[in-house]
Amino acid sequence: MKLSALFENVPDIEIKSLMADSRTKRPDSIFFCVKGIMSDGHNFVDQAIANGAKAIVYSEPLDHMRDDIVYIKVKDVTAAFNAVADAFYGYPSHDLLMFGVTGTNGKSSISCIIRDIMNEIEPTGYIGTISIEYGNVKLPPLLTTPNIDDLHGILRDMVDAGMKSCALEASSIGIEQGRVDAIDFDVAVFTNLTHDHLDYHGTMEKYFLAKKKLFDHLKPDAIAITNVDDPYGMRIVKDCPARVITYGVNHKADYQVTKYQLLADKTRITLKIGDMEYEIETNLVAKFNVYNLVAAIAACHSKGISIEMMLPQIRHLKQIEGRMERIDEGQPFNIIVDFAHTPDGIEQVCQFASAITPKGKRIIAITGSAGKRDTEKRPQFGEILDRYTDMIILTEDDPRDEDPIEIAHEIAAGIKKTNYIIIEDRYDAIRQAVELADPNDTIIILGKGDEKFIYREFGREPYEGDDAIAREVLHKYYFTQEGEENEEK
Repeated sequence: MKLSALFENVPDIEIKSLMADSRTKRPDSIFFCVKGIMSDGHNFVDQAIANGAKAIVYSEPLDHMRDDIVYIKVKDVTAAFNAVADAFYGYPSHDLLMFGVTGTNGKSSISCIIRDIMNEIEPTGYIGTISIEYGNVKLPPLLTTPNIDDLHGILRDMVDAGMKSCALEASSIGIEQGRVDAIDFDVAVFTNLTHDHLDYHGTMEKYFLAKKKLFDHLKPDAIAITNVDDPYGMRIVKDCPARVITYGVNHKADYQVTKYQLLADKTRITLKIGDMEYEIETNLVAKFNVYNLVAAIAACHSKGISIEMMLPQIRHLKQIEGRMERIDEGQPFNIIVDFAHTPDGIEQVCQFASAITPKGKRIIAITGSAGKRDTEKRPQFGEILDRYTDMIILTEDDPRDEDPIEIAHEIAAGIKKTNYIIIEDRYDAIRQAVELADPNDTIIILGKGDEKFIYREFGREPYEGDDAIAREVLHKYYFTQEGEENEEK
């Protein structure tokens, strides 16, 4: 694409790519001097030029300028980056029915449910914490909400692959950093707001206001779907220019659950929409998945998909990897893997574990807390696990450059009565839980889900994922030991 097609009064040079990370080689690119959390792109212009930048978009004075480089001064680099990326990739979000999902918990689950329901109607992609998926393509995740260039590029690939819709997780940090400013959302969903990311936002109010930006910027013919049971649910759509639709269990809503039954392997729901009532059965479990499912139903129904068309699919939704994933290899005890990494998320998993664990049997929890992230919630994790569980194994979880043992002791500060041990290696921690479990006990493995990496001091290190390790440990240690005992008898 010609630079002159993206900016006025510039040379007619060919641009082949966009660049925001000066360390990445991008021949014939435009470098955007974006200000990040830890660094300012204005300080890395020379490196960007060395790696192929032919044009520099900046907003603050630069030390020196070269005659062979085009310099374009703008008021807001992020705004310019959004506009250029959208145009460079051919406005892909305008060619897709775009669902955006934001909130502390439930983003991945709701986005994946929307994807699965919509896929029965038309080809639908997904971008989020779990992966990037469309058609037969499944890629590792980038950020929950990818950076501006990556996001528009992925959407372009989806359009080219024949996708008609996309469900996108919109994180508070992604929204605050303007990564979705140029996305043409048709539906935006709010799940809930609880303690998380306060290391970045500072206060719950600032965290809330970051989420609210998604709804403030919706187009008038878009749809805003909000959880009326959440304290922030109606605030987030205040002054929203789009049509507002509500869902909930405890308060009157457009999509209201009037009755639900939670079972170990399925959930039954009575859903009232206007004058109609629908009896719904799903393989999803736990109360929070009642909210997740109804939010996804509201999102799809609002775009013309009939409830009757959804019902068969809802009964047998795909297992959402690492989200309330039941590991069943034939062992006589429960194993649940969940991505829960907030106080509210952990408590909800604990409540479900309590509901399915017979009286007199134990709940064994494995958890840690991410390094360099919101340290205030660590003792809260301990307090919650102390109330619900019978044995706690504290372990590593994306320690970055913090000591996992020190993080574990900070969690343990909230534990007053429950026995706990610290096992630094996460694999060994899961193995220990499996070896401790008796028939009908429940093991809950929290924090990583299906993630295939652990963040350490020097970046990402490969990791199998809690789900894969749980299965491996069962076959390598539990069933092998059981077989040896049977042979001895």
